Amino acid sequence: MIDSMKLEQICREAGYMALRKWPARGHDLESWEKTPGSPVCEADLEVDAFLRRELGALLPAAGWLSEETADSPDRLDKGLIWLVDPIDGTRDYIRGREGWAISVALISGGRPLIGSLVAPAREEVWSAVAGKGAWLNGQRLSASTRTRFPGARVPVHDLPKEDGDLTKVEQPNSIALRVAMVADDRADLVATVRWGFEWDIAAAALIAREAGAAVTDAFGKPLAYNKRDPRAFGLLASAPGIHAAAVERLSERAARLVKG
Repeated sequence: MIDSMKLEQICREAGYMALRKWPARGHDLESWEKTPGSPVCEADLEVDAFLRRELGALLPAAGWLSEETADSPDRLDKGLIWLVDPIDGTRDYIRGREGWAISVALISGGRPLIGSLVAPAREEVWSAVAGKGAWLNGQRLSASTRTRFPGARVPVHDLPKEDGDLTKVEQPNSIALRVAMVADDRADLVATVRWGFEWDIAAAALIAREAGAAVTDAFGKPLAYNKRDPRAFGLLASAPGIHAAAVERLSERAARLVKG
């Protein structure tokens, strides 16, 4: 069994580490691009190293997959793996904005077992355990129950013309925080139609699901984790009552883009 209090302590400390380096606190941060459009900073690497050490000590038998660590095929032979994004929403982090979080999930048999999302700049600690519910700062979460697709709240800066019947709400840079917004009934729908990585979504997907949301890929199919290629095409997290309509809205778009 995992010591849940110790896990929360580790994730909170990772959040404090990042907060101490956050430019909004006056820190002169070193950052660069791993690839064009993919920023990384010194805090990403420091938090990654801390989490790998502490989570490895907490559960030595578990494998490791993180955005900031070179992948190893050894993880594929593990029944349990830690799936980590040391700072999800690095762009907001570097700019001194609040829309970033530390994302940690424990994966068992290809599915999230435990999820932790710590957003210290927003004073938010999200958590979930499979089959046991989801919480924000100790309060039980209940996802959006919307049943009408037009007017659904979506965390975006801009909506394409074909989605003009939806309603814009605040958009953190962190995709994990956007998904968590559905879990907390701050949004009704989060959808992407592009390739993304497992570490971006695992913890938040469990939190949303345990709060009662529907969570799939862009085609409405279940998400799986610890795959050889740790990617999925698209993400769809929504109130269950609008999920079918969202899949219908996105499916043609997604099919066209996945081929491209």
